Amino acid sequence: MSGFVVIVDFRLKPGAQADFRVLMDENARASVRDEPGCRRFDVVEPQGEPGRILLYEIYDDAAAFDAHCRTPHFEKFDAASAPLVDTKLVIRGDLVCEG
Repeated sequence: MSGFVVIVDFRLKPGAQADFRVLMDENARASVRDEPGCRRFDVVEPQGEPGRILLYEIYDDAAAFDAHCRTPHFEKFDAASAPLVDTKLVIRGDLVCEG
C-alpha cells in the first residue's frame, strides 16, 4: 500500500475552537467529496486538550496534496482560519502499512 500522509497539529487561540471546527469540517468534507486524490481526511479533538485539533489526511501522492492546497475550499479555509490559530505543525510522511 502506498500513499502520502499529512498530519497537522493545530493549537488554537482561546475561544476559537467552535469557529475553527466549522471551517475545518467544511474543508475536510469538501476534500474527500471533491478531490479524487484525497482518500481520507480525519479531524480529531484530543481528549482533555481544549484548543487542540489534529488532522490525519491520506492522499494518493504528494502531487494530490499539492493540488489540495490550491483548491478554492482550502484557500477559503486557510484564509478564514489563520486568525484563529496560535501554532500549526505539519508532518508529511509515506504510508507504509494500512491496517
